[in-house]
Amino acid sequence: QVQLVESGGGLVQTGGSLRLSCVGSGRDFSRVVMAWFRQAPGKEREFVARITWSALSKYYTDSVKGRFTISRDNAKNTVYLQMNSLKPEDTAVYYCAAQVNGDPVRYDYWGQGTQVTVSS
Repeated sequence: QVQLVESGGGLVQTGGSLRLSCVGSGRDFSRVVMAWFRQAPGKEREFVARITWSALSKYYTDSVKGRFTISRDNAKNTVYLQMNSLKPEDTAVYYCAAQVNGDPVRYDYWGQGTQVTVSS
């Protein structure tokens, strides 16, 4: 069974930091694009960041540039999201996703999500 499992969410004050992890199992994720998305209450899911398999290319949504860093450890089938200088508007459920079929607009596997809450 292919799974992505996120962890590392929690409650943090404005300006604080969290590091999210996403561990893949059931197949090799080392050669696929991985990404983080988030969904705030009452809003649609939005893209946050993505990383190519080699980690040479990373992309971020404008609102997190300079504050969030995506990285990966292919030996561990794991992708990370380091979140610094957190703001209340970063509050959301964060999901990791894997793009295994080469379609640039479709993600084939999703985790169950981890809650991040930033208090003001």
